Amino acid sequence: MTATTESAAANRRMWPYLLPVLVFVVIGAFLAYGLTRDPTVLPSALLDRPAPEFELPPIPGRDDHGFSRADLGGEPMLVNVWASWCVPCRAEHPLIMRLAREEGITVNGLNYKDRAEDALAWLAELGDPFTYVGWDFKGRVGIEWGVYGVPETFVVDGDGRIVYKQVGQMTPRVVNEVILPLIEKLKKQ
Repeated sequence: MTATTESAAANRRMWPYLLPVLVFVVIGAFLAYGLTRDPTVLPSALLDRPAPEFELPPIPGRDDHGFSRADLGGEPMLVNVWASWCVPCRAEHPLIMRLAREEGITVNGLNYKDRAEDALAWLAELGDPFTYVGWDFKGRVGIEWGVYGVPETFVVDGDGRIVYKQVGQMTPRVVNEVILPLIEKLKKQ
């Protein structure tokens, strides 16, 4: 056997040992890349587009007309997607109350896949900051808005266009550094 033949045979014997290492390195590279991504930044096909057409009834027992596309526009506002069974919704609710009561921002609600009696009890316990609330019991309108889960909050401009989407619970930092400056900018336009 020549040196070249021996070298080729040795290389063939090493592949079964090198292949798992190579697969591990490739998977590790994909995982490392995934760790650099912000999980709260999810793509939305609706950004910078008009909000979808929709019409939701009020939560049964809440005395208003519900919430529809016709209620958007005229001024910048928030649309908060929430549910009584959502723990992060409960945690962010004081911020929603602050935005509506202290900052004077119009906040409309989309009650997502919730039982009416639970939603009403939640609003009675925590306060009702919403100008209008639509009851999306089956989640159909949430799908049209591109909702991944609750809570989600949308900033809608005076023309009814979605200009920002907060996925997950709002924090004081997000409110102070993103939401409030964006609302102020939209008011000046």
